[in-house]
Amino acid sequence: MSSMNTSTEIHKARSPYRGRPAKTFWKAGVSNDQGEALEGLHEKKFAIGASDAIATAGSCFAQHIARNLRLKGFNVVDSEPAPRFLNANTAEKFGFGVYSARFGNVYYVRQLLQLAQEAFGEREPSNWIWEKDGRYYDALRPSVEPDGLDSPESVREHRQQHLAAVRRMVESATVLVFTFGLTEGWVDRVSETVFPTAPGTISGDFDSDVFEFKNFDYAEILADFQELRLLLHRHNPELKFIVTVSPVALAATATDNHVLVATTYSKAVLRAVTGELARLYPDVDYFPSFEIITGSQAKGRFWDDTLRGVSPEGVNTVMRHFFRSYPPVAVSPPAKELESAEGVLCEEALLEVFGE
Repeated sequence: MSSMNTSTEIHKARSPYRGRPAKTFWKAGVSNDQGEALEGLHEKKFAIGASDAIATAGSCFAQHIARNLRLKGFNVVDSEPAPRFLNANTAEKFGFGVYSARFGNVYYVRQLLQLAQEAFGEREPSNWIWEKDGRYYDALRPSVEPDGLDSPESVREHRQQHLAAVRRMVESATVLVFTFGLTEGWVDRVSETVFPTAPGTISGDFDSDVFEFKNFDYAEILADFQELRLLLHRHNPELKFIVTVSPVALAATATDNHVLVATTYSKAVLRAVTGELARLYPDVDYFPSFEIITGSQAKGRFWDDTLRGVSPEGVNTVMRHFFRSYPPVAVSPPAKELESAEGVLCEEALLEVFGE
């Protein structure tokens, strides 16, 4: 018996887990933490200072990050500001000030990659002007003109102005905060142009001979971001990245899976990609907003009644952790906050109507 005790003591003494930080043990780091402090949850790779220009892009949840950065006095890039005659509510309705350029929600890495390629003259999209009731829409950002435009020529003119704004955003930013949103999307069969919404959701009509469903996998998303990073660094070598994953579930799936299973797959893939990017590159940092909302320590209390949208308490909790890592440089006057992630501009949520 004594030899067994001695062997056990030696085994403990040599354990690679002995003496490690409390955050690396579930009991000390989570269950005894009461789910709020989560000490050591995120340790930043780089600081954000008053001189940094922060560009924001991503899926619906990213709108909360952009808004709160402004409220805390950070220098958030706005390369496509609203005309002075528009009031704040109307400007937001037309996509001004939501992100650092007027591109609407960017759900996919490939969507952002193709936008950057187009902005710098490396790509031409296909089938990107859609019609509905005699009005014309930029299918690559359909929500920014809710009523459409009166001609395809007007759509092209507006897009050229937008691409110039994207170039200014890339060239002026020092940090890009990008929220990974979805893996499921729709693409042009020939050119592989990816669209933020399915044809027929906001405008256009679905034609299976022209468009096809695409569920981006781990390797594709990783490669897309690596290509995006190289492209942006050619035009701005100092640019750094903060990546995160939206906790907001799919509104609908085009796979044959239950939407809960499809959502879990999608988020798992995105989380794996962002983790690998943070491991590979010193200029890519991962911030765990997904874990803060969906982790077991949250006990489900950060969802709204839909069990999909994030509650105000959840948004505020995410941002408290964010500003613990990146302390505010100044505080701007408070502004009215939206009530949940479902209150933001989110084209993907429109898919729910097709299930009724």
